Amino acid sequence: MTNRYAWPWMAVVVLVIAWVEPAPCSAQTPAKPIAAPGQPATPSTSAAPRVRSVMAIQPNSPGLPTLNNEIDKLKLRTAPLEPSDLRFPINLATALRLSDARPLIVAAAQASVWVAEAQLTRAKVLWVPVFTFGADYIRHDGGGPDFNKGVMTFPSVNFFYGGLAGNLYVSLTDAFFEPLVARQVLNSRQWDIQTAKNDALMMTANAYFSVHQYRGMYAGALYSVERGHDLVERINQLSHELVPKVEVDRARNMVADLEQQATAAREAWRVQSANLTQVLRLDPRAVVVPLEHDHLQVTLIDPKRQLDDLMPIALANRPELASNRALIQAAEARIRREKMRPLLPAVQINGFQSAGMLIQAGLFGLGPNSSMGPYAGRVDISYQLVWQLDAFGVGNLARVKRQRGQESQAIVELRRTQDTVAADVNRAQAHLQSATARVSQADRALRTAVITFNGHLEGLRHTTRLDNVLVLIFRPQEAVYSLELMKLAFDEYFTTVADYNRSQFELFHALGYPARELADLRPAGEVLPVDTARPSYLPPVGNGPPRATR
Repeated sequence: MTNRYAWPWMAVVVLVIAWVEPAPCSAQTPAKPIAAPGQPATPSTSAAPRVRSVMAIQPNSPGLPTLNNEIDKLKLRTAPLEPSDLRFPINLATALRLSDARPLIVAAAQASVWVAEAQLTRAKVLWVPVFTFGADYIRHDGGGPDFNKGVMTFPSVNFFYGGLAGNLYVSLTDAFFEPLVARQVLNSRQWDIQTAKNDALMMTANAYFSVHQYRGMYAGALYSVERGHDLVERINQLSHELVPKVEVDRARNMVADLEQQATAAREAWRVQSANLTQVLRLDPRAVVVPLEHDHLQVTLIDPKRQLDDLMPIALANRPELASNRALIQAAEARIRREKMRPLLPAVQINGFQSAGMLIQAGLFGLGPNSSMGPYAGRVDISYQLVWQLDAFGVGNLARVKRQRGQESQAIVELRRTQDTVAADVNRAQAHLQSATARVSQADRALRTAVITFNGHLEGLRHTTRLDNVLVLIFRPQEAVYSLELMKLAFDEYFTTVADYNRSQFELFHALGYPARELADLRPAGEVLPVDTARPSYLPPVGNGPPRATR
């Protein structure tokens, strides 16, 4: 095409195609968001996440995603593994299922529940006496009073008392109120388990979509390197009268830089794989290979939902708030306990005439000098009800004041958490709406970049005459620059898609939906069996916290 009017028409065609709004992918059917304004907040188990992307899946090659056919039949191959890589295939649904139990943050929360359960059990049996058994021997030498005669005597006496007892010293206030306090603490710890599971879900989603992001960037970098070699060959084939030799060097320099970027993207893919295997406690040597395409977009919540609709949902659902409310109820029970302490007695049950008064019934022997006997059975039980005023009541007032202060601290923590939840929703919605807009922009930018590079590459074949001088329609440096922009467009596209998915899960987490709700939604297919075994030099992963060694 040597007509001098050819290049203006090509530019017009490029601009028209670039500004055409990208059509949604028809490979997957869009579904309704979790809830619309005015509808229940709980996600519907029949709803499937909505998927939209510039890339369409080849029906005959499920592992090879490509751009739409109108973009010059671009084929973007899945990022390859190295021979030394330990491949670990997994999909999103399986990763989310594993995040419900395997992360250490969940095990730590479950261990806290065990501690709270033990404290509740102990509080319930405060009124049960302590079973004691043993023997008491006393040797007396020297002076001592004879109370019957009123004189001082100097006998040597042996005392022996062996038996058992059920001793008790408990405040009825503690016996009544401590189980109430411990019950609320246990409720708080149980809510903390749900908090830990939600946090583990968020950590898993962040790591999983980061794997997608850098694997996609690696694939885009490899494609750019491949097209860069085509560009170098194309420029090298041009006549030296049209293109100086330095243009070939310029193109080779760009390709070398793209190769470095590809190496860095593969490194980031492996690093994010290590992050995911750390969270899920899988084989740390594995390179995670997501079974979905790297351009997959998961929509859980409509980005257009208003903050006034979302914040009440979050304030009602977040387990952190339920945990704080339980601690406030525990503080209220402690205040009632201290108010009742002067009114209810302490109960004391013990023995008599033994060291520490610990033996209540058993065998008793007494003898002078070195003799011992006779022996006889004996029972000594003392029952006491004691009312106490700590520091003549001033100490009791201080106890009440202290518990009121602790309740105020718990209320302040609840208010702080409520403000944090509201801010989390606002931040998550801002991230999601920004990512939603940027996905379309990145989609359009990628289309434009591919079209522009292909146009420049093809334009290097065509010349035109200007004042009887033969010149190229496109200069090589323009093609090199368009190659750089295409690589940048790939990076921005996969980064933006990952940001969109992460922000969807961020908003899901901010709203406080339980992690198990996501398993019902099945955002990326069915849960698949995976090998969760770890190397022998790492401890195995069981169900719940690890058992104590003693």
